[in-house]
Amino acid sequence: MALQLRFTLPEKLYLRDPQETKYGRKLLQKTIDLLSNIGFEAFTFRKLGKEMSSSEVSIYRYFENKHLLLLYLNCWYWEWVHHLIDRSVLNMQDPKAKLDKAIHSIIYASKESDLTYYINEQKLHRIVLNESSKSYHIHDVDAENKDGLFLPYKNLVEKLSAIIIEVNPKCKYPRSLSSTIFEMTNNQVYYAEHLPRLTDLKGSKNIYAELEKMICYFAYGVINA
Repeated sequence: MALQLRFTLPEKLYLRDPQETKYGRKLLQKTIDLLSNIGFEAFTFRKLGKEMSSSEVSIYRYFENKHLLLLYLNCWYWEWVHHLIDRSVLNMQDPKAKLDKAIHSIIYASKESDLTYYINEQKLHRIVLNESSKSYHIHDVDAENKDGLFLPYKNLVEKLSAIIIEVNPKCKYPRSLSSTIFEMTNNQVYYAEHLPRLTDLKGSKNIYAELEKMICYFAYGVINA
């Protein structure tokens, strides 16, 4: 069995952390499969229970509602990207090389890994592309922010901001640039696939290589402004 890479996520996301149990890991695996197939609007705990040959009651022991489950997946993904950046820039000294590696890690975070057998990173990435904004573009975002539910995303932005400041300590907008890079990475792929007149990317097999060039061009333009 593959190594179980485990992340520490905000406790108020869940009633019981699904990473800790066999049932919970299956819950995450089946949730990702089902969300990939039917989308968040059509997703229910009843349908998930059916996929798991389980009852809704068992699922509610882990999550109060599907919104928190979606946010949990987003947080897991943000921690995953953070992990990839940490691993890719380890022992690197050149700031520009570190930033290039960090951007590469962000863009190619969808590549499947054997570090977690129950998380399909490619499918999870598709969920992040299509559904992630529904987890924080909500009426109660301020209350959830106060509860620390977006801390993994904030930490990820801080990580990239620190690298940007290494490249240019005088950069005026490191956090804005960092959060824009993350949102831009997802939105531009989404636009290329569904709303092509909103992007200059082409929906081709080389879309991620093209995206990487575009993000680097944009990032260094702001850093050196």
